[in-house]
Amino acid sequence: MDYRKKSEEIFEYVQGIRRQLHQWGEVGFDLPQTVALVKEELTKMGIEHYPVGKAGVCGIIGKGDKCVLLRADMDALPMDETTGLPYASTSGGTHSCGHDCHAAMLLGAAKLLKENEANLKGVVKLMFQPAEELLQGAVDMIENGILENPKPDVAFATHVSVGQPGTTVGRVTYSSGPALYSGDAVRIEVTGKASHGAAAFMGVDAINIAAHIVVALNEIISREIPLDEHSVVLVGKISGGDTVNTTAGSAVLEVSLRAQTEEKRNFLKQRVKEISEGIASTFRGKADVQFVYGMSPLYCDPQAAADAHRYISQLGYTPVCVPCAGGTEDFTAVANIIPSVMLNLGAGSLEEGHICSMHNAGMVVNEDVLPTGVAIYCQCATQWLEENA
Repeated sequence: MDYRKKSEEIFEYVQGIRRQLHQWGEVGFDLPQTVALVKEELTKMGIEHYPVGKAGVCGIIGKGDKCVLLRADMDALPMDETTGLPYASTSGGTHSCGHDCHAAMLLGAAKLLKENEANLKGVVKLMFQPAEELLQGAVDMIENGILENPKPDVAFATHVSVGQPGTTVGRVTYSSGPALYSGDAVRIEVTGKASHGAAAFMGVDAINIAAHIVVALNEIISREIPLDEHSVVLVGKISGGDTVNTTAGSAVLEVSLRAQTEEKRNFLKQRVKEISEGIASTFRGKADVQFVYGMSPLYCDPQAAADAHRYISQLGYTPVCVPCAGGTEDFTAVANIIPSVMLNLGAGSLEEGHICSMHNAGMVVNEDVLPTGVAIYCQCATQWLEENA
């Protein structure tokens, strides 16, 4: 089957699915309309499917000993959309990371793969995943059996990119080896003792402790990380105190950590805990360091990446291998278990007028990229099975 040609022929179908999902903009694990639509479409196609975990859906196409997993996330972000599009979300959540595109493209791929099922040399497993933005959805589906019965031999995922240099519509990029940074959310609760400002010596100022922690955490990057090992320690939120004329009895800091390797990730977490607790103790307070959620760095299997490069090239696209990027992705949980690769699809660059990037409520996707994603999903699954059956 000529997947590139066939994907263009079903453009209106994929676009319609994408716009419907976009309008709902459901978040986290709370995706009732999204999940219902996915199940309904798979049923129409005659594709066997079943629920996995809190809000995931798995579809099965084909038969055989070998198995390819195709993954798409489905959740939106909790923000009010500002695009002004006629199909803009009004639900309080918006698809400003392109997951509506991913789910629509995988449904389009499911349609074509089902049509070509008799020629498949094995099983294609479809993973429709919730809660990627919480970095929890993939883990939930794994814990509930998505990688079993059958266990996939390889996994492919796609992700659109918008509003950055090099995200020209239709440009395909990937990484071989380190692909994305780890991501950890840390909450630091500082406990002091409130007192009147005229008798500050009787209290323990939690805001003062928090301020010293902020300054000290910034020193980790400049003093403890080699120049060629990029990492991030960002205090993104701080709050504390009750009134203008009292010492603060408590303060809270929220910190984001990113690293290229698991070793460096563990080092950052260790130092944040040591520094926070040490400074709090120095100023007669306490610090409770909580690692709220996190995900390891994404590593793309070099062989899977090389295979994907060949498959995509045969579709007539020109894939480009790029260095590790700074984002975080919970597809990592899959890649930690089976050989995997994530493919990035340009859906509108700065040069093309897309001034709002990912996680911006004004992000607009050029829908011309949708057939590209459909064709890539299909080609990667079909050709990998042909070569490895």
